[in-house]
Amino acid sequence: MKTSFRSAHTSLWILAVLLLPAWLLAEPVPLKRVVELALTHATGPAIAAADEQRASASYHELHDSYIPQLATGAGLGYSYGFPLALEGSAPSLFNITAQSALLNPSLRDFVHAAKVDSSVASLKNKDQRNQIIQDAVLSYAELAKWEQRLAHLQEIQADANKMQAAVANRVKEGIDSELDGTRARLSTARIRFRIAEAQGSADVLREHLSKLTGLPAANIQTDPDSIPAPPPSSNDNAAKDAAASNPQVQAAVEHARAQYLRAQGEHRVLWPSVDFAAQYALLSKFNNFQNYYIPSKPCTTSLGTFLCPTNGFQQNNATIGVSIRFPLFNASQRSRAQAADADALKATKQAEAARNQVSEETLRLQRAVAQMEAAREVAQLEYEIAQKSLTAVQTRIDAGTATLHDLADARSQASERFLALQDVTFELERSQLGVLRSTGDLEKWALGTP
Repeated sequence: MKTSFRSAHTSLWILAVLLLPAWLLAEPVPLKRVVELALTHATGPAIAAADEQRASASYHELHDSYIPQLATGAGLGYSYGFPLALEGSAPSLFNITAQSALLNPSLRDFVHAAKVDSSVASLKNKDQRNQIIQDAVLSYAELAKWEQRLAHLQEIQADANKMQAAVANRVKEGIDSELDGTRARLSTARIRFRIAEAQGSADVLREHLSKLTGLPAANIQTDPDSIPAPPPSSNDNAAKDAAASNPQVQAAVEHARAQYLRAQGEHRVLWPSVDFAAQYALLSKFNNFQNYYIPSKPCTTSLGTFLCPTNGFQQNNATIGVSIRFPLFNASQRSRAQAADADALKATKQAEAARNQVSEETLRLQRAVAQMEAAREVAQLEYEIAQKSLTAVQTRIDAGTATLHDLADARSQASERFLALQDVTFELERSQLGVLRSTGDLEKWALGTP
C-alpha cells in the first residue's frame, strides 16, 4: 500500500512538472542577448543592408566608366554593292571595341553624388538598427513590468479570496451587509481582471520578441537586473548634439549634398567631354570591299620590289583615338538641369526640417524625462505611504481596533500605488530611450560598446 501510494505521488509530481508553463521553467534572457538576436534576426536591418549594398554598387557602376569596356564579336552578312554598316560597324569576321571616359565633368559629379548616396544608405542602416534596438528594449522593459505586476497580483489574489470568504461569512452572520459582500466580490473580480490583462499583455509581448529575435515565445523570460541604468539627463546641449549626431539628420544632410552634386552634374552635361575609343576588325573578302578600293601594285626600286602604299583593301584594320564632343544647344538638358536644381533645393529644406524636428523632439523628451522623474518620486513616496498605512492597519487589526474593511481598503490602496509606480517608471524609461536614440547613443548603451 505504501509503495503504491509513493508511486502514485511520484507520478503526480512528474505530471505537474510536465504541465507547468514552459516560461516558468525557462531561464531569464538578458537584455543584451535579446538586442543582439534582434539585430541579426529582424528583417529591417537586412533590408537596410541590401539598400546600402545597392548604393555601393551604383557608385562603382559609375566610377568604372573610366575603365575601358571591351567587347568582341562579328558582323556577318551578305553585301550587295558597297558593304554598308551593321549596327554602326562594318561587316567583319571578327572585331574588338574598347571605350571609356577620359574627361567628363558631369560624370565626375555623378560619381561623387553616388558616393554620397552610399554614405546616406549607411546612415539609414544605422538609423534602422537604432529603431530595432529601441523596439527590442521597450518590449523587453514592458514585458518585465507585466511579469512583475503578474507576480504581485497573484500574491494579493490569495489575500483577496480569503477576505471575500471572511466577508461572506460575516454577511451570513448578519455582521456585514450585502453591500459589503458585493464590494468584496468586486475587489476580487478587479484583481482577476488585472491578472488577465497582465497575462495577455505579457503573452503578446513574448510573441513580438519571438518574431524579433527568433527565440521561442515560451522560452522568453526577462531579467530586470540586466537592463542597464540610463545615463544622467543633465546635458543641456542634448538638443544641439542630437541635431549634429542623429543618423536621420545626417542622412538628410548627405542626401541634400548628393542632390546638389547631381544637379551640378546635369548642368555640366553641356560642357565639352573627351572619351577614349579603339576598334579592331578583321574584314571578309566576300563583302565586296576589294571591289571599291584600288588594289595594291608591286613597285620596283633599287632596294627591291614591294607593294606600293596605295588605297588597297586589307583585311586587318584598327583605329584608336579620342572622341571630343562640344555640346552647342540642348534645350531638354537645360530643363533637366533646372529640375535637378529644384530637387536639390527641396532636399536642402527637408534636411533643415529634419534637423529642427529632431532638435525639438529631443528637447521635448528631455523635459518629459525631468517630468517623469518627478512623477516617479511622487509615485514612490505615495507607494511607501500606502505600505506604511497597510502595516499600521495590520497592527490595529491585531490590536482589535480596526475592521476587515479597513484592511481591505489599505491593501487596495497599496496595490493601486504599486501599479501607478510601475506605469510611471515605464514611461520614464520610454522617454530616456527616446533621448538616447535622438543623440545616437542608444546602441552604445544597449550593447555596452565603447
